[in-house]
Amino acid sequence: MTIKMDYGDIISEIFEAVKNGENTGEVAQYIPELSGVDPEKFGVYLTTLYGKGFGTGDCETRFSIQSISKVLSLSLAYGILGDKIWERVGVEPSGTPFNSLIQLETDNGIPRNPLINGGALVICDMLISELKDAPVDFLAFVRKLSKNSGLEYSAGIARSEKSVGYRNIALCNFIKSYGNIRNEPDEVLDFYFNMCSLEMNCRELTQTFMYLVDTHHVISNSATLLNMSQTKRLNALMQTCGFYDESGEFSFKVGLPGKSGVGGGIVAIHPEKYCIAVWSPKLNLKGNSYRGMKFLELFTTRTELSIF
Repeated sequence: MTIKMDYGDIISEIFEAVKNGENTGEVAQYIPELSGVDPEKFGVYLTTLYGKGFGTGDCETRFSIQSISKVLSLSLAYGILGDKIWERVGVEPSGTPFNSLIQLETDNGIPRNPLINGGALVICDMLISELKDAPVDFLAFVRKLSKNSGLEYSAGIARSEKSVGYRNIALCNFIKSYGNIRNEPDEVLDFYFNMCSLEMNCRELTQTFMYLVDTHHVISNSATLLNMSQTKRLNALMQTCGFYDESGEFSFKVGLPGKSGVGGGIVAIHPEKYCIAVWSPKLNLKGNSYRGMKFLELFTTRTELSIF
């Protein structure tokens, strides 16, 4: 017997409980444009496999999705190049912070996975080689995927990140020294900063990421983005690598594939059931949204709907 899940009531109840609890951490201080975001913003939205939506709080307020965009660039590169991408980037959890240089020397310039900064820079480099104009074409791809022509980069956030992006500049040049960046580092970095500045709200995020919920999700009249095997592998990467050196903790407590960003957003996937996005700007010590992590832990516990 199938039990009907009342997502709306459950989301509202958990939202109020988390909102009335503590809100520890800090907004991302190292990116000037993000440091001024209201730390009390908090939104949640869920879209089911069948297109029903449930949202509350600031779920219609756009924010910089930051590293969540890495899943989208990876999907585009994977769709174009297939398994060739794994020749230049690994699939293992890093166990180190998202902007760490430590493992690159040990691994001869091959980033551990495509969801840390070094790996995402290599994916950006691949797309620059494959696309006519990577920033323009990537934005067009995301608009098509989300069926939302109003999505935009934030020029202010991209400039802000570039002005203090010394660690990413170092990462890109270090990888270049091993020959795993093929294009000019400045071009790769500009694309990367633009990509991370992409703005969406929680509702738009869930609608965009439905291709990882529904393996038959159609993005045009004639084509799907990834085949079933590629979708499975992408979800596996999000499960093991989506939260940097807190990925194991998220998997243990929440039990879903997901991806976080230092803008305070988290998107999580339950294949063949739903996509849920949470936004709360205050980050814990690992760079993940404090309230977002708490909400999703309570949500999967309450609904008993998770991978594990």
